[in-house]
Amino acid sequence: MKTESDPGLAFLAGGEAAAAQAEAPTNSPSLSVGELSRNIKRTLEGDFGHVRVRGEVSGAKRAASGHWYFRLKDDKAVIDAVCWRGSANRLNTPPEDGLEVIATGRVTTYEGRSVYQLVVEQLEPAGAGALLKLLEERRKKLGAEGLFDEDRKRALPYLPERIGVVTSPTGAVIRDILHRLADRFPRHVLVAPVRVQGEGSAEEIAAAIQAMNTLEGNLRPDVLIVARGGGSLEDLWAFNEEVVVRAAAASAIPLISAVGHETDTTLIDYASDRRAPTPTAAAEMAVPVRQDLIAETRRLGLRLAEAAERGVAQRQDRLNGIARGLPQPARLVETASQRLDDWGERLALALRTGLGRRQDFVARLNASLPSPMRQLEAKHDGLRQRSGALDRAAAKALRDHAHALERLDPARRLANASQRGIQNAGTRLASAAGLLDSYSYEKTLDRGFVLVRAGDAVISTAEAATPGLAVELQFAKGERRAAVIGDGAPPAKRAAPPPKSKKKQKPRPSDDSQGSLL
Repeated sequence: MKTESDPGLAFLAGGEAAAAQAEAPTNSPSLSVGELSRNIKRTLEGDFGHVRVRGEVSGAKRAASGHWYFRLKDDKAVIDAVCWRGSANRLNTPPEDGLEVIATGRVTTYEGRSVYQLVVEQLEPAGAGALLKLLEERRKKLGAEGLFDEDRKRALPYLPERIGVVTSPTGAVIRDILHRLADRFPRHVLVAPVRVQGEGSAEEIAAAIQAMNTLEGNLRPDVLIVARGGGSLEDLWAFNEEVVVRAAAASAIPLISAVGHETDTTLIDYASDRRAPTPTAAAEMAVPVRQDLIAETRRLGLRLAEAAERGVAQRQDRLNGIARGLPQPARLVETASQRLDDWGERLALALRTGLGRRQDFVARLNASLPSPMRQLEAKHDGLRQRSGALDRAAAKALRDHAHALERLDPARRLANASQRGIQNAGTRLASAAGLLDSYSYEKTLDRGFVLVRAGDAVISTAEAATPGLAVELQFAKGERRAAVIGDGAPPAKRAAPPPKSKKKQKPRPSDDSQGSLL
């Protein structure tokens, strides 16, 4: 029995129908894969030619052709969506990850992969997505705790010895990082293999960061890189988990986050010390370019050498300029030597002149002093006069007392008068004795004078001191014998001694001196 082929009856369910069809011959025509796909496409486009779908945009990207490709999702399902370039140019709201929208279009299939998709013609915002809302709330919460403060962020080491990388060991990320480090500046790399998406991946990432911080000695890295390739918001969600963010903020090692592409932003980016747009950029941040450092070192070395040469040349020119303004040292020494000779001659003359002046001054003082013998004679004359006056006064007093005694009680008057007379006479005698002692020539000898005698006679004039006369010199303490030489004339002046001689010239005696004595 022949039946008409109906595409709607081409689907049989259950193993029994399949077995019966395999056993019993049928005249239903077989369909090719392409025909089946076209039949499905006509059915979907016929039943769902105009639909409005509400969902959250995820994985949105625009191809070079201008078409938009993304997915719409809710908490139960996900459907692929495409917006052709003609419709995309008319969209008021372009698709954006996390944006909850209402998409208007039709359901169709993509025969090349046997998948169905929504062809979007209009796109309207319907509110923030649930994941983005949760992400924003978590960001505000952790930010309020100070985990994202800028003052907590540390500078990266300029040239780390060891670099720790927390990423998947099988992805392209680790190869890109190692390749970039080898090109720029090879360093020791310590890899902590973790899962970067899926259940339990957040805990593995946090544990790897903490384990890197517990290493010590040569194993401890100087900088950490937490990296992952691009993906949708759901794929990157592990790096938005609170446990990962707190581990990154608590890391004692400077940390670079390199999660997703440049447009992808996760919470670990806020907690890290530096954010890299890509894993390759993270490797570039971690180390400088070795060849650039070598070239810069050479350039700075050349600049240093040139600066040193310029500095030496400038100082040499300055020294030469200063030297031209200074007098010649030899001329300075010649002038100073001549001045020294002049002062030496003037000093010798000044010494002789000063000594002569002082000798003249001493001679004038000697001439103005009275002769000791004359002073003694004058004092002796005064003493004799006072002694005579005393005798006369005593005689007169005795006479007066005698007369008074005669008028009064002879015995008492005589005794009193005698006692008073004796007392007065003793007082006058003591005063005269003191005066006589002060006029004594011994007191004159105490002042530095010398008494010259020839036998019992005192030599008081130069005429009396004849040459060859033996004399006795009496000093304040002790006596000496001497003889007079010369004729009494002043000795001739001697030539001035050399300037360096320390011998003193003998003082020149005055005109009224007693002659030269030995």
